[in-house]
Amino acid sequence: MVKKMRQQLKKWMTNQLDFPADVMMDLPRITMIGQLHIYIENHRGVLRFSNQELRLLLKQGQLLIRGDHFVIKTILPEELMLEGRIDQVLYVKE
Repeated sequence: MVKKMRQQLKKWMTNQLDFPADVMMDLPRITMIGQLHIYIENHRGVLRFSNQELRLLLKQGQLLIRGDHFVIKTILPEELMLEGRIDQVLYVKE
């Protein structure tokens, strides 16, 4: 119950005070440059990586990226830059 109230308070603050939702609610920020690069902030770790798939853990669910010729160009504790041909970006709820 406390967790739900905290989440509602964060949502209210985001709406009323114009705070960025990704910061207040721990949402991922995803920036794509065409089909060539994708930059993801606020992830919780890499669950799976291959030449054709990247699966990241998020606070609420997972992010699945599919394509081909994937190379992780940058990886930091909460940030990642992926290069390759990106065909699909899916949000998967747990």
